[in-house]
Amino acid sequence: MSKKITTRGPSPARLGGAKVVSMAVLACLVAGCKHDEGTRVASWALVDPNERHPIMVSQQPATLSLRVPRGASGLAPSQRAEVVEFANRFRASDSGNSRLVISAPGGSSNEVAAMNAVQDVRDLLMDGGFSENSIAVEAYHGGGSHEPPIRISYMRFVAEGPVCGQDWSENLARNPSNFNYPDFGCANQHNLAAMVANPADLLGPRTEGPRNAERRDDVFGKYVKGKVTGAEKSEDERVKVQSN
Repeated sequence: MSKKITTRGPSPARLGGAKVVSMAVLACLVAGCKHDEGTRVASWALVDPNERHPIMVSQQPATLSLRVPRGASGLAPSQRAEVVEFANRFRASDSGNSRLVISAPGGSSNEVAAMNAVQDVRDLLMDGGFSENSIAVEAYHGGGSHEPPIRISYMRFVAEGPVCGQDWSENLARNPSNFNYPDFGCANQHNLAAMVANPADLLGPRTEGPRNAERRDDVFGKYVKGKVTGAEKSEDERVKVQSN
């Protein structure tokens, strides 16, 4: 009589333990093969040059100093030209809500001459289209120096580009992640910061200029009267459509 021979496989407990060991070994192998994938913040990579190499825009004071000797009746012709040029730079900088601040010395030997010069500065600025609200006058103690100057200042935007050529840590011959190398786009950002005419443009659109009140009133007046608000066109300006 033959005996039936049966073979038993590993128990379920042993199978579960083997699976756990296999997964642990696989995790170690994957961790050992992990490579640097670039700068990461909160599980996302900085691949945009604007984010990896940002341009820092800040406000810094721009100052014009004018020395006024004691007994002077106001600004010299050359100083008047400097004030006009400084005001033009203020307009070109699109300083937004910044005001022109005139600082006059007080308690000094040239205090009276400085106040006469301040009045000349105000007259030049207002003749150039500046309103009284955009000009501020303040005093500072100038008794400690001989004939201290009057100062005209405003806050201007300044762009500072990134420093490039310092991070060559990545091997450009092997890049399985297909990310940009660390210095990618840095030179463009640096040159843009150096060449931009108005750094305020990097922050957002410029402030609006004054409206054309004459044209707006004319159009609104026609609208109230029920007339055509568009400009009249001559026969040569009209579009002619020919039907076949």
